[in-house]
Amino acid sequence: MTELGTPVLDDHMHLDAANRGVEAAKEFARAGGTHLLICNKPSWHLGVEADDGADFAEVFEETIRLVNEATQELPGAAWPVLGVHPGLISRLVDDRGFSPEDARDLMCAGIDTAAEYASDGRAVALKSGRPHYEVSDAVWEASNAVLRHACERAAETGVALQLHTEATKDLTDVAAWAEDAGLPPERVVKHYASGRLDGVTPSVMCEKDYLEEAVEEGAPFLMETDFVDDADRPGAVMGPKTVPRRVRWLQERGHDDAIELAHVETPNAVYGIDTRGTLAD
Repeated sequence: MTELGTPVLDDHMHLDAANRGVEAAKEFARAGGTHLLICNKPSWHLGVEADDGADFAEVFEETIRLVNEATQELPGAAWPVLGVHPGLISRLVDDRGFSPEDARDLMCAGIDTAAEYASDGRAVALKSGRPHYEVSDAVWEASNAVLRHACERAAETGVALQLHTEATKDLTDVAAWAEDAGLPPERVVKHYASGRLDGVTPSVMCEKDYLEEAVEEGAPFLMETDFVDDADRPGAVMGPKTVPRRVRWLQERGHDDAIELAHVETPNAVYGIDTRGTLAD
């Protein structure tokens, strides 16, 4: 059994070989962590300025390589989450002169490439979303079109969908789009969530007050750090040790049922992953 006596999953972490890379996964494991969902960094952070959907493959291949390396360092396993960061639309429109419609089409093509990986079993979820900052109506409309396309592709490939969105406790609009696409809303995850969320599954940032809210709510949830692995922002957003430390903190308060919900039951329901069965003996 693990140090903490339970699987410990960080639902949203980035790794970058040019920064800490797999060393961050080792730190997570030393603190008691067992499983990771590793999300590709924004494409432009890896020097990829995409012109078509196939250009995103370089980002996805690098993410899968890091996932495979991380798995060797964990008592459990790591899995990839692949897709297109919603902030790309601003880079395309503001910096590269794309129209919102052309940016939408390129981002949808990137989602299509990610879906090819998912259909081959090389990703357990797609990644999409919409800007968390003010944008024009045209950019907002285009972003929502990308998000709806991601719902459709996740449904077709049978995987979950992680979203980066505005700060909110209500994503019932997205839940309705997911249902329209044939994607169960509980398999849509809002990353960087607080402790309560209507519509889809929250991946709760490991602030203690958010976790207390999630425990009180009693609904399915996940836990994450959104560690960004950026040498210019060490420890941002939260460091790799945070989820294991918060699991220990929850244990000290007698919240074993919530830990089981966040680290065993919800990962299985959302992603189809078995965090107990993938633990080393």
